[in-house]
Amino acid sequence: MPNKDSRYDLLAKVIDENRNTPGPLMPVLQEAQNIFGCVPEDVQKIIAKELNYTLSEVYGVVTFYAQFTLKPKGKHTISVCLGTACYVKGANEILQRFSKELNLPIGETSDDGKYTLLATRCLGACGLAPVITINEEVYGRLKPDEVPNVIKDYESKHM
Repeated sequence: MPNKDSRYDLLAKVIDENRNTPGPLMPVLQEAQNIFGCVPEDVQKIIAKELNYTLSEVYGVVTFYAQFTLKPKGKHTISVCLGTACYVKGANEILQRFSKELNLPIGETSDDGKYTLLATRCLGACGLAPVITINEEVYGRLKPDEVPNVIKDYESKHM
C-alpha cells in the first residue's frame, strides 16, 4: 500500500473480505467512503488494481452515485434546494448569499472542514420553499437577507 496511514490497512482488509464475493465493487466503495470520508483517486486506484477493474470503471461508479464523493465533506453540510418550487421563490439568490457569507464556492468544502455548500434538487419540502438543510436541520421560507442569521443561529446551537 502507498501510505503508512492505518486507513489503508482497513481498506486492504475490506478488499480481502470482499474479493471473492459476487459484485465486490459497491461494498468495497461504500466501506472506503466510510473509512476515508470520500473516495479519492489514490483509493480508487488501489480498489481497481486489487479487484481487477479499470480505474475508469471505478471512477464511473464513484461519480455516478450521489452517496460517493471525491473530496471529504465538511462537518456541516448546507444543502440549498434548487427544485422548481424553491428556484422560482429565490433559492438561487439564497445559495449565492451562503457562498458569499461563508466565502465558499458552491460544491466545495471550507479549508477548515467546517462547511460544505451544495446545490441540490428537491428536498421534498416544497411547501416551505425556498428551503435549505444544514445537516438534518430544515430552514424554510428563507430570504437572502436572513442567511447571516441562519448561520449565526445554527452555529450558536451546534458549535
